[in-house]
Amino acid sequence: MTPDLMETPGPAEIDRFLAEDIGSGDLTASILPEAACASASVMTRESMVVCGQAWFKAVFGRLDPSVQVVWECEEGAEVQAGGLLCRLKGSARSLMTGERTALNLLQTLSATATLARKYAKAVEGTGVKVLDTRKTIPGLRLAQKYAVRCGGCHNHRIGLYDGILIKENHILAAGSITRAIRSAEGLQAGVMIEVEVETLDEMNEALAAGAKRILLDEFTLPMMREAVVMAANRAELEVSGSVTLEAIREIADTGVNYISVGALTKNVRAIDLSMRVTLGV
Repeated sequence: MTPDLMETPGPAEIDRFLAEDIGSGDLTASILPEAACASASVMTRESMVVCGQAWFKAVFGRLDPSVQVVWECEEGAEVQAGGLLCRLKGSARSLMTGERTALNLLQTLSATATLARKYAKAVEGTGVKVLDTRKTIPGLRLAQKYAVRCGGCHNHRIGLYDGILIKENHILAAGSITRAIRSAEGLQAGVMIEVEVETLDEMNEALAAGAKRILLDEFTLPMMREAVVMAANRAELEVSGSVTLEAIREIADTGVNYISVGALTKNVRAIDLSMRVTLGV
């Protein structure tokens, strides 16, 4: 993966995660001898795509810079159940204290990347880009959007500030699709302008208003195919709503450009990881 801001957690972010768990101090770890050293290994109990190594390592780096973390696999690699992810060595107290925070981040981001990989593979060869949405875990948006890319899918807008997506309520407030598009263009924000439509008639209006990217909300497959013909050489099309892993290939085969899937970040189930610690090593 090419490094960028999304995959580099900041110190303040990691401190916030640690403070949530440690609070005024790890009382249980305090029963261990202060000078005790230990080693540990992290294994996966299920097949996964590894994602979040920087977050995992940063937890121990902020807690105790002397802790060593050695990875046995690369970021973005597919690892089978029972596979070894990494080895650690350092203060026993530090390993015990950082374990849960580090694993929480690794298992969540890996879960996001693992699901994204499944969706990416499902549309291979079609030319369609599978996009995430803003339905992310609060506080983990940039991390999850990085994980989506790690899994082979793509990012939609990051937030409300880097793209304009005109949806049903915006259209109602503006008075019409045409008025909403004109108002968006008037902002001269220099960002993507996309408009959501729910019928082919609404799509006709969006095209007539000069929309260059149109979101087809809850369209049937026949409607999607008709929309592709209507939009040829005029606008890009994105499909959203009720998209499942089982249905996505058929949607991709209609010829649309993008498919957005909220489940990539919203419906993730953490990967089952295990960290085993051995004292005195």
